[in-house]
Amino acid sequence: MEKAQLPTPEHASFQQHRREMWRQILLPVIFAGLAILAVVVLIVIATFRQGGDVARWSAISTIWIVIPVIVVSLIFLIIFLALIYGMARLLKLIPPYSGEAQRFVWRAQGYVQRGADAVTRPILGLDGIISSFKKMFGMK
Repeated sequence: MEKAQLPTPEHASFQQHRREMWRQILLPVIFAGLAILAVVVLIVIATFRQGGDVARWSAISTIWIVIPVIVVSLIFLIIFLALIYGMARLLKLIPPYSGEAQRFVWRAQGYVQRGADAVTRPILGLDGIISSFKKMFGMK
């Protein structure tokens, strides 16, 4: 069985795309990788040869590790500050009747809780009396 051949576009825009891909994407990535590799090699040579200052390089490494954490934390701080500012603005827009509604809900909660306690009080009292009789007569 013969494999299907995909057509390769030969138009001018495709050829230009191929040239730009090498020039604008692959070469910068390769150069950046080589630069990082060169920096790593230089750091290793400077750190571990005679008289290398390991403590200084460990401090520099720690700084480079902490910098992204600080940047991300600053972004989250800005987001949280924006949320706080937005909530403060929204609270000014909420009508004062929302406080009345909240007091009404708290009052209703108290009534519901007292009603539920009143319903369960006889059952719990009866259970307590039965437990007392069982304990008094030594039943289990």
